[in-house]
Amino acid sequence: MSIKGKTVIITGASSGIGEATALKLAQEGANVVLTARRKERLEKLKSKIDELKAGKALIIPGDVTNKDDFSKLVEQTKKEFDRIDGLVNNAGLMPLSYVKNLHTEEWDKMVDVNLKGVLNGVAAVLPTMMDQKSGNIINISSSAGRKIYPGGAVYCATKAAVKMFSEGLRQELAPNFNINVTSIEPGFVDTELTDTITDDEIKDDLLSNFQEMTPLEAEDIAEAIFYALNQPKRANINDVYIMPTEQAQ
Repeated sequence: MSIKGKTVIITGASSGIGEATALKLAQEGANVVLTARRKERLEKLKSKIDELKAGKALIIPGDVTNKDDFSKLVEQTKKEFDRIDGLVNNAGLMPLSYVKNLHTEEWDKMVDVNLKGVLNGVAAVLPTMMDQKSGNIINISSSAGRKIYPGGAVYCATKAAVKMFSEGLRQELAPNFNINVTSIEPGFVDTELTDTITDDEIKDDLLSNFQEMTPLEAEDIAEAIFYALNQPKRANINDVYIMPTEQAQ
């Protein structure tokens, strides 16, 4: 389908992949609905999109772990644009740590945002997409959903769950409701994601491995998302596995 004139909800739109995706899709003529907790960031992003004079931007601040926030998001999106053509489940956290250090509150947050946030988003938009008999759901997983590493046990588990959930959704929804589903699985991307790491031990052991690497940019992932959304309806891009050239694993 052509993305022009379509309406796409983007979670975690205040920075990184979400922000880059909003700019890309709006530039291509889509209406983008921006949600995140940081309203000020969303307002700045909307100003950038307004300057493009292409697709429209609607700001609806919210928390992906809150089902009521998602209900309001869908209600306001349909009120403004009448339909929902796409959902980009992008919001995520990556406070890596060794299991032995028992950062259990961070484990809970990753499960709530990375996994439950995706489930909440799908549950919120699915009735509308099923009524329309059309739609695209893009879930941001990770290369970490395929390859486990020390310090990433919980994070990798959440991203593996997103990958498996995406494929289960595709099998149920694509043949019966014409709703396409894609799992986007990036390697190391230069975003704020590593800022959530509080475990000093993992910072010393893991992040030093990335210092000399040229990472992916958020715009690279935005291009992959656009590619998946812009396919003809007969084609479902099941997953996109995209790694930095210099990243071995």
